[in-house]
Amino acid sequence: MAELIPGVRNAARALIVRDSHLLLLHKQGGLHALPGGGQETGETLLAALQRECREEIGCEVLAPELLRVGDYFKLKQSEPATRRHQVDFLFRCRVAADYVPHNGPSPDKRQTGVAWLPVASLPDCRFSPAYLGEVLPEVLSAGISSAAPSGPLYMGEFHDLATS
Repeated sequence: MAELIPGVRNAARALIVRDSHLLLLHKQGGLHALPGGGQETGETLLAALQRECREEIGCEVLAPELLRVGDYFKLKQSEPATRRHQVDFLFRCRVAADYVPHNGPSPDKRQTGVAWLPVASLPDCRFSPAYLGEVLPEVLSAGISSAAPSGPLYMGEFHDLATS
């Protein structure tokens, strides 16, 4: 069992859908991720979301609305094995109508691009963190375009699986 690193980290992630396409980061190794990242000390979740989106996709997001919250135990590449407890906050957001996907000025270190992917293709995608592959179809089918979030706010607990 991996050792748990003390402390909890918060992360804000943007779920941006337009015309049945989801805005995703392309990452090394064929992975996809939602724009967003870790909250810094003294920073609100919304400020973290805006900063991360400016850095990764080159724009601020519009009308952020909290959709889901979940505990994520991230397996770190360390010896001995360790895990970081992270609380992920998924926000429904929009971007300006004229937004064209591109890397922002300070993309994630493993980020290779930004693109609109058809929602129908998500089952064929690999995600970072992996749990997004489980929850995104449910969140999207629960009415991402509706006025109010539906379904439970708390997604539950997710653990990265150790690989050999």
